[in-house]
Amino acid sequence: MKTIGVVTDSHSSITAKLAEQLGIWVLPMPFYIGDECFYEDITLTRDEFFERLDSGATISTSQPSPESVQQIWDKALKEYEQILYIPISSGLSGSCQTAAALAQEKAYQNRVFVVDNGRVSTLMHRAVLDALELIAEGYPADQVKQILEQARDQMVIYVGVETLEHLKRGGRISPAAAALGAVLNIKPVLKFDVGTLDMYKKCRGFEKAKKAMIEAMRHDLETKFKNQYDAGEVHLLAASSASAEVTKQWIADIKSAFPGMDLLCDDLSLGVSCHIGQGGLGIGCSCTPLPLTK
Repeated sequence: MKTIGVVTDSHSSITAKLAEQLGIWVLPMPFYIGDECFYEDITLTRDEFFERLDSGATISTSQPSPESVQQIWDKALKEYEQILYIPISSGLSGSCQTAAALAQEKAYQNRVFVVDNGRVSTLMHRAVLDALELIAEGYPADQVKQILEQARDQMVIYVGVETLEHLKRGGRISPAAAALGAVLNIKPVLKFDVGTLDMYKKCRGFEKAKKAMIEAMRHDLETKFKNQYDAGEVHLLAASSASAEVTKQWIADIKSAFPGMDLLCDDLSLGVSCHIGQGGLGIGCSCTPLPLTK
């Protein structure tokens, strides 16, 4: 039996195909369109999802059932002595706390380690890669969990939103503010930092929003993450709910702004996209987690 495996959920933007390549498991997260439950890339394609979203359908996210979490853990534990479970940030969903409670059951004690490092989307994808690297370096599961959680604030991502409609539906802005913003061509930039998603800046037009995100990222690399950046220990990240053409140009813009840095870009998961809407773009970074501090 192998030693340590990794399980995450589909909010990580890791597809089933990529999961197979990485040798990990991905729990499909449920979401509802009206009263009907769907699972990303299983019962609804990405194109179908955005068609429903743009048509005004009511879409909401949901926690996975405890049974579905246990089923994927049991599957992984048939191959591995222990597993690390890296779910969506506890600041965005209650599924992390539910998993932590399940891990206390006798069957999973000292076998399942739930990581709450406050991440989602590409940041979560990067955490999975960090976990795999730490495992390869010989760290035991409990220390990998601690190292990842210790680095929870060593990341940030900015997301530019093309439409205010979905922020209005989610209650993040009022209908009046959404209507005024539409008239004034306001494009908000959101900031995801240590587990929560908040308003960062309001821009007149999406081009200005994209410039604001790149400027914010450059400022963070020159200040908050300067030491890690100078040491070559920062991973540049991008995310998108836009078309392939728009995403390709966004990647080119980021590479032009930060030459020489490797870039990991993912499609925003459907669970995130239902709050952002189509056309969203993001840029962020994650620092290489350091060994445990005493």
